[in-house]
Amino acid sequence: MPLFMDYHIISDISIDAVKQGHMADRSVQDKHGVKYIQFWVNQEAGTIFCLIEAPDKQSCEAVHQEAHGNIACNIVKVESGFYKLVMGESPKVDHGIVLAKDGDLDKAYRFVLAIDILGITTATGSDDLKQLIIPGMPKKMIQKIIPSYEGREIKSGDYDGILCVFTEAEEALGCAIEIQKELLKRMKNPDDETWNIRFKIGVGGGQPVTMSDQFFEDTILLAKRLSLIASDGEIVASNMISKLSELPEKQYSSSALKSIQSEDEEFLEKLFDITEKNCADHTFNVEKLCRDIGISRSQLYRKVKAVTGRSPVEFIRDIRLIKALSLIKENRYNLSEVALEIGFNSPSYFSKCFREKYGVKASNVAV
Repeated sequence: MPLFMDYHIISDISIDAVKQGHMADRSVQDKHGVKYIQFWVNQEAGTIFCLIEAPDKQSCEAVHQEAHGNIACNIVKVESGFYKLVMGESPKVDHGIVLAKDGDLDKAYRFVLAIDILGITTATGSDDLKQLIIPGMPKKMIQKIIPSYEGREIKSGDYDGILCVFTEAEEALGCAIEIQKELLKRMKNPDDETWNIRFKIGVGGGQPVTMSDQFFEDTILLAKRLSLIASDGEIVASNMISKLSELPEKQYSSSALKSIQSEDEEFLEKLFDITEKNCADHTFNVEKLCRDIGISRSQLYRKVKAVTGRSPVEFIRDIRLIKALSLIKENRYNLSEVALEIGFNSPSYFSKCFREKYGVKASNVAV
């Protein structure tokens, strides 16, 4: 039977009331062909998440409606294997409530580490995109470190880097710092082409269900975006990571580890959403970005530069070229089609920008 997770926002959550609600659900679930399995409670955030086996969303809603009237804000269908990777094994369940390893409530937060890593070539102008695959040795080293922090590798869409999920913020950040340290140490040897790489790391946290239609997608998207705005060799952590981990404040001020404030995360989400939506529009430029975000050109420049380290023009171009790399790797389009798809009218100018960013010629060579 399909698996679903729902999402409630309830102020002043009482654990006893939640337990009673769960018992009420279970008392009527059979008539609707539903099984309420377990749930997560986050009293500080005022959120509850229920895991349910059901034939469809409507059956889940019918149980809540009949049992107590507390209808979920959203219900999403989840794939069993992906759910287990993201949420991990529950160490203990008390009357349906999932508990953390220390016996406290599992607040349902999960944390994603995104490593944007590419091989780089000294042969500028090469047309071999295989140069941009993650080199084998760095990838193996990263995959060895991940489980030592109880991380679990996951896949998501067309992201070319490495993604993994953690139950605790400190595990995610600790893993990120060790990976960063080990990669930088090995990259110091200029004669070893095995470690001739470029990497950026993003670490984000969030809840499994929001108002979007996909399970855990918002948190994965945040981590990926943080990895894309990081400088080479840098870790960029979300505001939630810095709040929930005990790393000294001085480490966040270092050049290799940066924390994003919550208001900057909101701006970053809007910046990416607007730019990605308009990626194929060759008329989309800084003026249109200003208009859509609703701030002046000077304000936009200061904000984008402060949050991403790039000018607005550079940011728009980077997003287009990242999309171009994914399209080229699909090996389904010629270069003129790729150029048009990312808003370049001139294939030759697109090729020039691509070579400047990645060090290789844009080509149709499958990776």
